[in-house]
Amino acid sequence: MNGWMGNVLRVDLSTGSAVREPLDPEAARQDIGGRGLAGRFLDPYVHLPWDHPDMPVCLFAGPLTATVAPTSGRACMASRSPLTGAFCDASVGGSLGTQLKKAGLDGIVFTGRSERPVGLVVEEGQARVADASALAGATRGEVRSAVDPKGSLAVTGPAAENGVLFSSVMVDEHHAFGRGGLGLCLAAKNLKYLAVSGVGRVSVADPAALKKAREDIFRLVAASPVLSGGHGFSCFGTGALYDLMDSRRMMPTDNFRASRFEHAPQLNAVRFKEAFRTTKHGCKGCHIQCKKVAADGRSMPEFETMSHFTALLGLTDMELVVAANALCNDLGMDTISTAVTLACRAEIEGKRPTPRDVLETIEAIGRGREPLLALGAARYAAGAGRPEAAMAVKGMELPAYDPRGAYGMGLAYALSTRGGCHLRAYPVSHEILRKPVATDRFSFQGKARIIKISEDAGAMVDSLTACKFIFFAASLEEYAAALQAATGEPYTAHSLLARGERIYYRERILNARLGFNSVHDDIPGRFFAPPGQGGLGPDIRPVPREEFLEARAKYYAVRGLTPEGLPTPEKARQLGLEESYERFLDSARSLLRK
Repeated sequence: MNGWMGNVLRVDLSTGSAVREPLDPEAARQDIGGRGLAGRFLDPYVHLPWDHPDMPVCLFAGPLTATVAPTSGRACMASRSPLTGAFCDASVGGSLGTQLKKAGLDGIVFTGRSERPVGLVVEEGQARVADASALAGATRGEVRSAVDPKGSLAVTGPAAENGVLFSSVMVDEHHAFGRGGLGLCLAAKNLKYLAVSGVGRVSVADPAALKKAREDIFRLVAASPVLSGGHGFSCFGTGALYDLMDSRRMMPTDNFRASRFEHAPQLNAVRFKEAFRTTKHGCKGCHIQCKKVAADGRSMPEFETMSHFTALLGLTDMELVVAANALCNDLGMDTISTAVTLACRAEIEGKRPTPRDVLETIEAIGRGREPLLALGAARYAAGAGRPEAAMAVKGMELPAYDPRGAYGMGLAYALSTRGGCHLRAYPVSHEILRKPVATDRFSFQGKARIIKISEDAGAMVDSLTACKFIFFAASLEEYAAALQAATGEPYTAHSLLARGERIYYRERILNARLGFNSVHDDIPGRFFAPPGQGGLGPDIRPVPREEFLEARAKYYAVRGLTPEGLPTPEKARQLGLEESYERFLDSARSLLRK
């Protein structure tokens, strides 16, 4: 096989066995890699509890990974989320995906549960389970020092071992499978780390055509102001969005009770760059280098972390933001969920935390001393009798875009298959950044179809596995050319979008099997009320509830779902998902019998 390595490693942690199996070529051609293949492998088991030994945790690269295709050095991890109960995937940069392919693998599927902490070491074409009992309770940094990996290292931290529902999997020095609690999924299997190294090469069908596609993508990136401009991601990282979101009155402030932060001009990416003397860092195979590293070696925060540890909590301490980011990384906790949960508690208690409070509470959550906060905002607020204070969708805490300033963002939050996520459709691209075409951010007109198409495209990007940022410049046209050159298979932008639709619809079926429907495709009631605001700028009104519901109904029709948001046999048949749909029917029949 060109592009793919043709191998999947099956690891049973109950027995310690690690066996290579051939990757079905038709599955590869249909579901591509990354998120697509992960969904396929999870499909038969997704009804199981997230911590059941037979529930797989799937790690997959894509057919472009470890080739010269730009931004393709990523990997996808997926399982059932302990935070939401839904299907969950996360994408990571760094070098893990590249090392996986160089080790001769397209993916690893973990099942079982070890009796003691272990690590999986993949090197020189061999895989072995190693005792990691001495690393129980160790942080990411401590594991890295002890293991000293030759290639890439993925680690679960103390937070996962202590049951934090939003624990992450840290990769290399500066990267994470951040959202949904996948760290806890691995900790439930007693897997402490994964070390992967390889020296193999990926065979490509047409190196000259792949090089041409690469040059086309480079040219488009160079012309993109969002990526390569003087105030773009290459210069300032995703923190470049900080001023923009505040000026558009979309910055979640005081737990989404306001949408503009008066101190924002003193806390933007320019100020962070000056204060911490940052340098560029990038994922393997990416020339954009949007990651930033402080002079002292600490990872600089992404935009969502910057926003949530300042405006959302009402704080102005830049050192706190960098320190909180570093502490979350070392303990293995998602920064978005951490900050939103802290903001939820602050609202319920009626007390703004100090920077010291924030750091001490993060430490306490990760070390198992704050078990209620470790459950996330939705469960914490429900337990306190204040469910309205939890800014979450399907149990996943919301990122740093107030949907009252971009109606499509609210619709995307509601419809995301993994919960409160900005990366499934990212309407900010057309509502705020005006790419690829401008839309009215205070209208739902046309948003149902746009979001559906964006979800399909995003599912394909996560399956290739490329970076979504590159699509501020390039499109599926260029990546179809790259994929065809790599694999020798006849792909077009249209055929990739169709495969993305199939991947996304499968996720809707998986979630329907788990009991999700239109009741869960909603956003917090707070967004249907006016935010607090002050100063100059546009008037931000509540999201109109009836228009939101009308747009959601249109989306269901366009997506091929019932008015209740459930899959239909006709659409499943059209997409070749009959077997997955039959499992949904079996789950429904079982529920009715109970």
